[in-house]
Order: sequence, then structure tokens, then C-alpha cells
Amino acid sequence: MALSGVRPRWLTFDCYGTLTQWDEGLLSAVEKILAKHGSAGNAIDPATLIDIYDRHEHRLEQTPPHRSFADVAGRALELAMQELGLGFSSDDAAVLTGSIAQMPPFPEVPAALAELKQLGYQLCVISNTDDAIIAGNLAQMGGHIDRVVTAEQARAYKPSARIFDYAHRELGVSRNEVVHICASPHLDLAAARDLKLRAVWINRGTARQALPDFEPCVELSTLDGVPGVLRGANWAS
Repeated sequence: MALSGVRPRWLTFDCYGTLTQWDEGLLSAVEKILAKHGSAGNAIDPATLIDIYDRHEHRLEQTPPHRSFADVAGRALELAMQELGLGFSSDDAAVLTGSIAQMPPFPEVPAALAELKQLGYQLCVISNTDDAIIAGNLAQMGGHIDRVVTAEQARAYKPSARIFDYAHRELGVSRNEVVHICASPHLDLAAARDLKLRAVWINRGTARQALPDFEPCVELSTLDGVPGVLRGANWAS
């Protein structure tokens, strides 16, 4: 497939895993947390804790009432550590959320965002997080992001249509006036499928699998391929 149709007014982005080094940063945070628990923590594979944490996080995000991401992350970590027989303290949650806020962008991201701005696009991040957490990530992206919509603002988490509809209302656009650029199949591509959004999948070679019932318009391995794709669609200003 390829991008087609009306030139988008806005490009929207997922943050963690698309712009920011989520997998690498989460692994580092979990390793720090396990190290705090001595021999019991050292006996646990960090990937195991991450898998259990992810399961609880995604469930809590979709379970009413709405909670802040900081609360969701802390509770998910607590449940995961309990499942593995580890003690839990608020310090563990602070390590996790603090680490998320400090996660840097992928190396090519600031320059790619700058190029997209030069092509005349406005850029918005739509993210399953809190304003205070994502501020640390955005501060490392060169000042190229025009708007940020978080789960805290929309009171909804992806893949819910509510957070995308909230973002589109805030931007003053319809669904066919945006292109969504993302790395997560089960959150962002699932929403793109359900909402009929044009989507670019940044497939960074992780274990995440494509959806069996949805093909994004374009698949790239890094963000710096996006400007060329937009030029190829004759969407450069």
C-alpha cells in the first residue's frame, strides 16, 4: 500500500517506541528495580517482569474508573512484583515513572521531526501517559512538536477511539486530515484499523507482530524515512 488521498493537515505520532526508546528504557528501569531487591531480584529475568507488568498495565488502562498513568504504572508494577514473590515499595514505582520520563529519543528522531516541520507539517503526539511524565521526553526532541495529547487530558487510553477523537477535536481536523505514525500494532494500528486512519508503521524490528487484519499504508524501520514517503505522495509543501 501507499499513502494517498488529501494531504494531511497534521501528522500525529505515538511517543514510546516510535519517537522514544521505550523498550531499552523500560529494560534499564526494571534492571534497576530488581537490583534493589538483592538476590531475590537478581534471580528474576527482567524480561519476565516486563511481560507481567505489560499484562497488568494494559488491563488497568482499560478498567474503569480512569486512572492516571503514574497510578496505572505503579499498580501494574506492584501486581507484577507480587506475582514474582518480590516486595514492593513506592520507591520502585518512582524508579519506573522517573525512568520513563527520562527515556531519550531514537537517534534519528530530532532531525526527522525538523525535516517534517520544514515540509510544512504540524506535529502532534498522542500518548498513553501523563503530562508531567512526557514533558521530560519532549524536552529532548528539539522543540519540533506542536501539540501533545495525553491519556490524562482525554481520560482514555489507546486503542480507545476516545483519545483519538479528543485529539482530532483539539486539532480541529477530521480523521481523513491526519496521518498517524506509530510503532505499536495492538494499540495504535488497532485504533487506525477501527477508525479508518491512514497509518505509517515504524517497525523497529522488535518482537511486535503486524496485525493479521490490517495493513498500514507504509511500513518503515526508522522515522527518517517518513519525509521521503511524504514527498513520494506529492505532499511536500
